[in-house]
Amino acid sequence: MDLAAYLQRIGWTGRVAPDRPTLQALVAHHAAAIPFENLDPLLGIPVALDLASIEAKLVHAGRGGYCFEQNALFAEALGQIGFDVTPLAARVLWGLPDDAITARSHMLLKVELAEGPVIADVGFGGQTPTGTLRLEANVEQPTPHEPFRFVAIDDGWRLQSRLGSEWTSLYRFDLQRQHPVDYLAPNHYLSTHPNSHFVNHLIAARAAADRRYALFDRDFAMHHLNGRTERRVLGSAGDIREVLQQVFRIALPGQPALDDRFAALPPSRG
Repeated sequence: MDLAAYLQRIGWTGRVAPDRPTLQALVAHHAAAIPFENLDPLLGIPVALDLASIEAKLVHAGRGGYCFEQNALFAEALGQIGFDVTPLAARVLWGLPDDAITARSHMLLKVELAEGPVIADVGFGGQTPTGTLRLEANVEQPTPHEPFRFVAIDDGWRLQSRLGSEWTSLYRFDLQRQHPVDYLAPNHYLSTHPNSHFVNHLIAARAAADRRYALFDRDFAMHHLNGRTERRVLGSAGDIREVLQQVFRIALPGQPALDDRFAALPPSRG
């Protein structure tokens, strides 16, 4: 991968070294520059996970992607800088009970630092942690956005974020190293199966310095750091296109069916 092109893409011009300040800065810059988005599955285009395809799409074409793309790209960049990175897999719990058993459908990274292991994850959409998180139990850890914490469980860890006064679980995971082949089956399901939410709904997210932007189908939200949220419903395909380009900073693919797909999105959830 062209590391210089990646750093330019995320707007980072400072020094890079395998240390926590560098990692912290890269996580925040990546989350602000490369949006979470699922336009390819929405258009019926399978997501490719080879590094060349990911680099071409996220770095050079001005696109975003979802967890397998985002964290694979980030892991490659960190490895070139000299970080010791272990890819992991998680069972998503967002919107589900803490004891729910789901597939290992999310990719995250463990990074070994001189002061101990941390978790880095630039691909969890609207709740992507915008800082590094020490792998310690029951410690509230601030980030540029929400606080996060890990809860130790029998077979690993559960990651939670604090939304207002409530702790909400994002996913559960263990520390077994994953290999590229381990992500192929869940990626195939998420990007092609007719029941996948990425095939049926438009999802986009970006974490700016002072707010989070989130889009689900036609429902667009701006979540400010002070807890205030602004919402509006996007009516036309043109409205959706404008928000994706101007707010999420996505260079939209030149697919003839794109506007038709936007127009067919379900109405607002209310």
